[in-house]
Amino acid sequence: MSDRAPISVLWPDPSPEPVDDDVLIARYGRVEQPHLRMNFVTSVDGAVSLDGYSAGLSGPPDKRVFGLLRMLCDALLVAAGTLRHEDYRAIRLDERRRAWRRAHGLTEYPTLVVVSGTLDLDPTQAAFADAPVRPVVLTRRDAPAPPGLTAVADLVRHGEDRVDLVAGLADLRRRGLGQLLCEGGPHLFGALTAADLVDEVCLSIAPMLAGAGPGRITAGAPSPARSLPLRHVLRADDGTLLLRHARR
Repeated sequence: MSDRAPISVLWPDPSPEPVDDDVLIARYGRVEQPHLRMNFVTSVDGAVSLDGYSAGLSGPPDKRVFGLLRMLCDALLVAAGTLRHEDYRAIRLDERRRAWRRAHGLTEYPTLVVVSGTLDLDPTQAAFADAPVRPVVLTRRDAPAPPGLTAVADLVRHGEDRVDLVAGLADLRRRGLGQLLCEGGPHLFGALTAADLVDEVCLSIAPMLAGAGPGRITAGAPSPARSLPLRHVLRADDGTLLLRHARR
C-alpha cells in the first residue's frame, strides 16, 4: 500500500492534510450485506478512454484507489471485451495488501469473474493462465467453450439469449463472493444498471479534456434513472477528483 499519491478530503469533513491508506480504507470499506461497486475513471468532458485505453486517463491518485478497491473486494467483475482490450494480467496483490486481507479473514487474492455471452476467451491469456485463484466465467447456458478454457476457469451458466446477471450474481454470492468490484466495460455497466444491481459508483475525474470521440462509462439500452447519493469527495494534488456515490 502506498501514500505516495497525496489525497485529501474535500467533503464531508474537509481537510487539506493528506490522508493515509487506513483513512481511505475506512471511507471505501467493506459492507456487511452483498454489494456491487463500480469503479471508473473519466475525463472532465466524460470520456471513458484516451487514445482508446482507460489507462491514458489514470494517474497515480486513481491508481492508488484502484489498488485499494481491489484489496477490499471478494471478486473482481469484468466484461470479456474489456479483459481482451485492456489486456488484463493475473489479479495479484503485494504482500502488504495480502497481509491486510489475511488479517480481515479474506483469501489472499480476489477472484477474477469474467462476463462473456460468447466465451470468446483465450485460456492462455495471463488473466487465466497465471491466476493465483481459479477464475470464474459467467456465461449463457449454451455458449460453446473454447478448448482449454475449463482447465483454467469455472464456467457458471445462467440465461438463454444473454447472460442472466441477476442469477449470475446470486450464484457468486452463494460461493461467498459477496463484495463485488466491477471495472467495466461500459456495456456491462449499462446492463448491471438496467438490472438494478449497482449499489455504488466510484468515479475518478481526471483533470483533462479528451475531446470528441470516446464513449461514456455506460452504454447499452436505456434504463430508468435512479438516485445514487454522494458519499464523499476526495482531491489529489494533481487535480484529480475521486467521488463515491452509494445507495446504502
